[in-house]
Amino acid sequence: MEKITFGNMALQITSEADAYEYMETLRWPNGEVVCPHCGVLGSHYYLNPDNGVSRTTTRGKQSQRRVWKCKDCRKQFSVTTGTIFHGSKVSLRIWLFVFFEMCANKNGIAAREIARKYDVAPKTAWFMTQRIREAMANDSSGKLSGNIVMDETYIGGKPENWHANDPRRAKTGFTTARKTAAIALISEVTGEIRTKAVTNVTGTVIQNMVRDNVMPAETTLHSDSAPLYRTIAKELKAHHVVNHHAGQYVTELSSGTNKAENFFSQLKRSIDGTHHCISPMHVQRYLTEFAFRHSTHDLTDTERMSRLMGQVPGTRLSYRPLTSRILDSTSFV
Repeated sequence: MEKITFGNMALQITSEADAYEYMETLRWPNGEVVCPHCGVLGSHYYLNPDNGVSRTTTRGKQSQRRVWKCKDCRKQFSVTTGTIFHGSKVSLRIWLFVFFEMCANKNGIAAREIARKYDVAPKTAWFMTQRIREAMANDSSGKLSGNIVMDETYIGGKPENWHANDPRRAKTGFTTARKTAAIALISEVTGEIRTKAVTNVTGTVIQNMVRDNVMPAETTLHSDSAPLYRTIAKELKAHHVVNHHAGQYVTELSSGTNKAENFFSQLKRSIDGTHHCISPMHVQRYLTEFAFRHSTHDLTDTERMSRLMGQVPGTRLSYRPLTSRILDSTSFV
């Protein structure tokens, strides 16, 4: 595949028809079109517009959307059907540019910046980034094993910096809100990472996190000396500890928790510098975004974009549940 850069994309994608063809090469690199309705792989029929360029929609508008017809189930579809791009009124050309920026920018990109650069509404830009983060979470890679580093951190501003009239303060002047906790598991060998946002860090939460993401019998866990890890340590192949309180950060048996702390450092700097502020209910999505880029740090931007494009099928996210104030129990425990 040709190297993907912003400049190359701008030269190749000059219209909506170009955007659809470009995305088809990313999703179907071998030219084998897959029907999203029945999953049949083969020579489906491309429905060529009468004028060769665009077709008239049911609302009387002209569309350059490339439409295919399945040879088995006889249903029509396009390269965006059943993906995060499905049903979006935003130009696919803009979608592809934003998609690339989310893959390539180490510190992420703010929704406000997308709104300015691509002339879309701020809410639209924010929704686009959240859809892409949803695709980043659609990773089917298996459980980790070997040497795994685990650590936790807390995300949120300092209560002493809150305004006196901030609603998060109680009438007595004391704070009533808590920071959002985040846990990370990182493979020392591959750099793959698993993250989770939680409301409270307990031994049970640590235990469930390890069981869900690694193979305990084949895992050597490296952590700090917090008593939270004692429960799960019994199930592991080995557990090596560094005592930060005693000024110990590396031992003969363990390289410490530096890898996890480096990830959290990058995450927090990016939140402060790029996003400035994120809602506690969306912390998990931002963790997923940075975890995806960290796990694929050995890949080029081209390879990373191709991999993420392979995760867009079967991923749908609507605006209403995304903005609901009811926290998702799968994201916070």
